[in-house]
Amino acid sequence: MTGSLEAPPEITGADFAAISALLQQRTGIRLQPGKETLVMGRLSRRLRQLGIAGYDEYVRLLHAPDGRELRQAIDLLTTNETSFFREPQHFDYLRDVIVPAHRPGRMFRLWSAASSSGEEAYTAAMVLLERPPAGGWEILGTDISTRIVTGARRGLYPLESAGRIPQELLRRYWLKGRDEYAGLMAAGSTLRERVAFQHANLLDDLSDLGLFDVIMLRNVMIYFDHPTKVALVARLQKMLYPEGHLVVSLSETLNGIPSRLRMVSPSIYRLPAGTRD
Repeated sequence: MTGSLEAPPEITGADFAAISALLQQRTGIRLQPGKETLVMGRLSRRLRQLGIAGYDEYVRLLHAPDGRELRQAIDLLTTNETSFFREPQHFDYLRDVIVPAHRPGRMFRLWSAASSSGEEAYTAAMVLLERPPAGGWEILGTDISTRIVTGARRGLYPLESAGRIPQELLRRYWLKGRDEYAGLMAAGSTLRERVAFQHANLLDDLSDLGLFDVIMLRNVMIYFDHPTKVALVARLQKMLYPEGHLVVSLSETLNGIPSRLRMVSPSIYRLPAGTRD
């Protein structure tokens, strides 16, 4: 390996702008100036794997017609930070308000719309296993990263990630790894059979996924510009049952975004009955 590949190459302003534009076009995520170090940290190893000396050559590769390397770059650049029972008041509201109000007659459906490595979806599953809605239930988790979706399906996590899971739920629904899985915990079959994961891009028309009682879209819209937020909320509200709920992060708001959704608790919005198109 040549000396020029041993140290991470520097990214130019033009190459950063080109990568940012491609990422926004495909995912809606905006990389603001100042994120150059993040991009280099996420992509430098990939450049070494490919034997590419600079980001200008990599940008050309991202424009290849097959789109293979662009998908790889999206996997590496999309943020996947999450945890079990993150912002726990959302799960309290799910258990104490939303579930008791669900009437029997159809399946209760929850969508973790940017499920990342799966902690949010599995947390919701634990809540619903403890307080099952009338009529049965199911959870769908989707993410733009194919790599991260594959990991979520496996349901394997470091033991230290269990810190926020109540002990009784940990004993009931998780298995402690042994031998080659030492230091890990695995989602038990009771959890995994209730949660399905698939690859999906929130910029696409996802109406074929059906209607949901709850859509959790937390810590995602902070990366989108205003027009992308407006278009996304317009699509998502059409995927809610009447009286369904959209849950965003406590650091996010729908203020300034036109919709028929009404806030019922901080960061929790409800679609009033009779307002779907």
